[in-house]
Amino acid sequence: MQRSTIFVTTIFTAALAGHAGGLLAADAAAPAADATAQASTRAGADSAGPDWASRELPHRKIPNIPETAEAYYAPDNIHVIAQTQDPKALRAKDEKSAGGALTWIFKDDGSEAWRVNDRGQDACSWFFPDMKRIVWTSTRDHMDMPIGNWSDDSDYPQGAELYTSDLKGGNIKRLTNNKYYEAEVTVSPDGKWIVFGRQINGNMDIWIMKSDGTGEKQLTFTPDWQEGAPYFLPDNKTIIYRAWQHSVTQELKRIREETGQRNQTPMTIFTMNLDGSNVQPRTFTNDMNWAPFPAPDGRHFAYVRIGEGNNWDVYLGDLAGGEPRRLTWSPAFDGFPAISPDGKKLLFTRSEGQRFMSDLYTHVMDISSLNIGPENYKGVPPKSEAPAGWKLPAEKVVSRN
Repeated sequence: MQRSTIFVTTIFTAALAGHAGGLLAADAAAPAADATAQASTRAGADSAGPDWASRELPHRKIPNIPETAEAYYAPDNIHVIAQTQDPKALRAKDEKSAGGALTWIFKDDGSEAWRVNDRGQDACSWFFPDMKRIVWTSTRDHMDMPIGNWSDDSDYPQGAELYTSDLKGGNIKRLTNNKYYEAEVTVSPDGKWIVFGRQINGNMDIWIMKSDGTGEKQLTFTPDWQEGAPYFLPDNKTIIYRAWQHSVTQELKRIREETGQRNQTPMTIFTMNLDGSNVQPRTFTNDMNWAPFPAPDGRHFAYVRIGEGNNWDVYLGDLAGGEPRRLTWSPAFDGFPAISPDGKKLLFTRSEGQRFMSDLYTHVMDISSLNIGPENYKGVPPKSEAPAGWKLPAEKVVSRN
């Protein structure tokens, strides 16, 4: 979705699509070096330090489950749906390419795990609020098309379609019928709407449809900004998402090819209304702000940033503005945050391997002490207070009804 729609077992080769839902260019593999980014607020710029584990809230790894990423809670706060490495999934010959995952459901204690889909390759997925249906992305009906690479926005798996089914994978209904890339899908808390990302001719935008698959409508119309990882806030009418600029990633690619210098890809987190209007920036730094996930209190959101030493960690931001709180401190990759509907648990993915983003497993963190549950909902802040002098980079993000 965060955060993203991919499952990576090695390294980023170009871009990380996720809800965690968002997209990260290869230039995100190192901290930003330009003066603007250095001068901006850098949450977590300090290194983790040898006592990093003592800084984290209590958490545990989900046992008995293969490598997973982009996991989301069901309304019961117990079951989890996730991209899970599966031998039945299609896999690219290039082992560095993201893929090889199918949709699984399991309890967060590692019990009662099962496969939902048994062919193609899958990406993001989500529970409907009644827990009778799920929605998921798969290439199951386009297995004759190139496998593509979920981690490269220039080679996304075309023919990745949206499906609904029951929790066991029965009664499958295909919602989209084309050869585009469609993923990064979530459902509104009231179950009326499905929001997702669609790439047409290399350009990513956010779309919406009714929960039965009818009434498709495009929400963003931005030739340079690439939007994705949309999620509904508790009010059912505000959508949070992240975006980055294609022109910026191309320039960073040129710099890397000419000089070898790697830089973070700047990303901004936004909110907009259900009809695509009232676009509001919610982060104000010229570095990576990736994989936003809203808290049930309607005010906070989890997301990912990169600190010193290429340290990827999860933070808790405030839609009203202000400094975020760092939640993970591991020197390894931490990402794909997702908060349970009761606001008491946080799912996140942690790398346990020797290589960057290798051996990814889902962990559960006890965040009950943060008091971000639905009982604290008082509405969604209409805007964030930006730091003095901050301006939205280059082209203003726009939408068209």
